[in-house]
Amino acid sequence: MSPKTDRKTRQANFFHVCQTCPNGCCINARPPITRRRRQIIQAFLQKNSVAVDDPFEDGMYTFPRETDEGHCIFLDKALRKCRIQPVKPETCVAGPFTFDIDVKTGKLVWFLKTSEICPLAGSLSEDREAYRKHEKSAKSEILRLVWELNSEALRTILAIEEPDTVKVGEDNAAPEVLAKLKA
Repeated sequence: MSPKTDRKTRQANFFHVCQTCPNGCCINARPPITRRRRQIIQAFLQKNSVAVDDPFEDGMYTFPRETDEGHCIFLDKALRKCRIQPVKPETCVAGPFTFDIDVKTGKLVWFLKTSEICPLAGSLSEDREAYRKHEKSAKSEILRLVWELNSEALRTILAIEEPDTVKVGEDNAAPEVLAKLKA
């Protein structure tokens, strides 16, 4: 997918319900950032003159640094909007869909957050066409992330509990991804 197509698709999937959400998934979220996504974000920041000092935290995996209050460094709190919307992390684009990988069964398991913690999940549940469109986009984003994360980062994020979700499906995980997790 070209960067222009990627940005256009990502923009089209922005749901305005997120701007009025009281729950704030941009708090203590720590979405994983691949090396490629980091480069894309840094180029976007530079090109658009978005000033963010030291935007990433590196550890078992890389994620956007947080403010003292725990907000993502890229959140514009006044507008309640992501300042890097066209290039934001894959899991941010995919939300409220999330995933797990069951190495024993070889399945990539898909989950949807409950409407109690994510009003967007409720909105999607009420509109089957929007649900299907966003599910397709979410899966694409997550699959790209899973392929690009290194073994340590992938194992680390899979260990993070995702409460208040319901299973909505599963697919076969790629053998290369399963091998990464078994390594």
